[in-house]
Amino acid sequence: MHQSLTLGVGPSTSDQPQFLSPSISGATPRFKFLTLATQLIRNTTLMPNPIDRNLLREKIYNATMDYFCYQPMWIVGDIKALRQTMDSLIKFWSAVKEIKNVVAATQTFDTGPSTLPRNSSFWQALDSPSVQGSWLNTYSIRGSNSRSQSLNIPLMTSTGKRSTMVKSRVLLKRRNLILAILRHEVDRLSAWMNPFGAAELSIPGEDNLQAWTNPTQTDRNWQNTVTMAYQSSPHLAFYVYYRFRSNEAVTREFNRLIQTNPVAFIDIPEAAQTFASKEVVEKDSRELYHLLYWRGIPPAMALMYFTRPYSNHPITGQFANKAMQSFKPSDIVQFIPQVVQALRYDKLGFAKDYILTAARSSQVLAHQFLWNIQANTYTDEEGEIKEPEIGSLLEQLHKEILNNLSGAAKKFYEREFSFFKKVTDISGIIRPYPKPERKEQCLKALREVTLEPGVYLPSNPEAVVLGIDYDSGTPMQSAAKAPFLAKFKVQPCGIAEMEALNIQDDQTLAEDLQKFLSSDQSVWQGSIFKVGDDVRQDMLALQIIKFFKDIYDEIGLQLYLVPYRVVATAAGCGVIEVVPDSKSRDQLGKQTQVSLKEYFHSVYGDEDSYPYQEARSNFIRSMAAYSLITYLLQIKDRHNGNIMLDKWGHIIHIDFGFLFESSPGGNLGFEPDLKLTEEMLEIMGGKKSDSYKWFLELCVQGYLAVRPYQEQVVAMVTLMLDTGFPCFRGNTIDELRSRFRMNFSEKDAARAIVEVVESACLNFRTFSYDLIQDVQQNIYYHKKN
Repeated sequence: MHQSLTLGVGPSTSDQPQFLSPSISGATPRFKFLTLATQLIRNTTLMPNPIDRNLLREKIYNATMDYFCYQPMWIVGDIKALRQTMDSLIKFWSAVKEIKNVVAATQTFDTGPSTLPRNSSFWQALDSPSVQGSWLNTYSIRGSNSRSQSLNIPLMTSTGKRSTMVKSRVLLKRRNLILAILRHEVDRLSAWMNPFGAAELSIPGEDNLQAWTNPTQTDRNWQNTVTMAYQSSPHLAFYVYYRFRSNEAVTREFNRLIQTNPVAFIDIPEAAQTFASKEVVEKDSRELYHLLYWRGIPPAMALMYFTRPYSNHPITGQFANKAMQSFKPSDIVQFIPQVVQALRYDKLGFAKDYILTAARSSQVLAHQFLWNIQANTYTDEEGEIKEPEIGSLLEQLHKEILNNLSGAAKKFYEREFSFFKKVTDISGIIRPYPKPERKEQCLKALREVTLEPGVYLPSNPEAVVLGIDYDSGTPMQSAAKAPFLAKFKVQPCGIAEMEALNIQDDQTLAEDLQKFLSSDQSVWQGSIFKVGDDVRQDMLALQIIKFFKDIYDEIGLQLYLVPYRVVATAAGCGVIEVVPDSKSRDQLGKQTQVSLKEYFHSVYGDEDSYPYQEARSNFIRSMAAYSLITYLLQIKDRHNGNIMLDKWGHIIHIDFGFLFESSPGGNLGFEPDLKLTEEMLEIMGGKKSDSYKWFLELCVQGYLAVRPYQEQVVAMVTLMLDTGFPCFRGNTIDELRSRFRMNFSEKDAARAIVEVVESACLNFRTFSYDLIQDVQQNIYYHKKN
């Protein structure tokens, strides 16, 4: 036991191995092992020596606190493993609760022969000159390991006999902290596994945790608890704050600690925002320079420091610049719109400096910046009214980026931009023609476009274009603006390879492209080219959808989202990727005149067949994901022309012209928070079915998974507030934060999102909106006989 447990708490930077994994997948063996160790403490026959028992108790407490020095994690897709983890946590909680903690503060023990190996690091430390002949209230073992290794057992060595005083109050506080944080973890996992509180799904002993109340839960004791956690490990202090941040005493004490000693927290990325809060920046704190040394900040969090008031301070502005320069181009591409908008608040020039530096270091980033600058220089779709605040600055920056291009980089730019200008100009060519003649003219204009070597679709810089389907040119339905669709043969290669490909001489480039053509990894990608339409708001919505998808993919939660790509390339111009193998519900309805369930039967077979069940599973996983997106972003205009169904049964939402504070009909907000109609419910089997229950569980899990990333989403939206998008009307950020409910516990948040879904299910306003769209726009919805 002693050899398997260390006194360290928190992440280690030394080569010393960690015997216990910090991952939640290792929680079950960890807490089973610690439960066994608590039994040894109570058994004086097996462990007669008091100092051994007290040291083991110290190690048990430290090993417990060590587990909570990391961001809370989820167990996904393995209900058995989740139940085992919860069971091990509950049993360990009971074991800790039963440990005798009150021992006379001055009681000493003649240790006698210890059961610890004589060559152990513990006894070697006691024999060191620094501790011989002295009293210590706390003995700390610190080496190159950054983990806190405090032994809170006072030691007396002057008599030659090893003696110990157990500090009962300290042990009691640590015990109560452990009981509280274990209870929080069980509650958190219970909300994930059993959001409806079903008795048959509860774990034996779970009710004991619910009934337990921390006897010392006063503001003063909470402050002392945070301080004690900090003394064990700054990581523990932060994640105690992270879990209990709704408690004002916890928040107040943690803020004091991080402002007093910020160096202790610089390797915790999430702590940066707490340290460099708006209040601290506005007060120009002397300690703010520590922010420059903070590590591991994700791109979305770094963006926040380009907003006001951070952008006006030299330290936070410099930090944002430094953090952004540490990321790879592939990490930055999706955040191009926010970086360009940061120029609005760039009084000290850090955002501009970053853009120029990034454009010099990556040709793809240079192209993406140029397209976005072109899209934001003018406020109108015709490109005639210059943006009053940053229009001139954007023009100047556009020239500087172009002037920095030379040699192969300039040739790459010229090939890329001239090629897609020819493609985009097709919209203008076909616009004067009557609709019946546009198809022929579109095909004619497309055949006149010659493919340039090494180019890529603006929406997909990770794939090289190898060919054009000259028979794919298809004008869309808009009479006035003449958007059209074309298909391109592309092969994924990555941004780094794309850039390496295009700095070669013409012959080598041609040879490499021939190798791509001979491979079988290429696919056909359809894209819609729009002129006279502002697609920047769609970019923002899809950016957040991509952000959510990355979160779900990282934890293995199989919610299905399709963040198809949209790029604004100039004022009122843009490229939109086509969602492959899919049709709108409107199209399907007009073709078949049947309900979704009848359509599923016709395509996938009987309900008992594997294809049908797989399609229904796909439908539910995508419905849960898009229900959350629709609610959190308040996406409106959800008629059946904007809802797609692919050949595998997934629901996919498109066209995000109304979100946040805007909605059709003069911002009436008529539609409910999400769309869940009767025919959608029929595929799930009705409200009493297991499939509907699973749908609600996925909604809960998806919601709990994204809540911790609230501030990163807020940062993405905040930088876009002054664009003039119609979706921003003054209260966007406050309302967005309120929908994440970060002041709620996980259980309360789970109940809240279930209420949102239930209130939207079969909502009369959804039916009414579909009826209005049917009458006004001839958009199909299924009418029951």
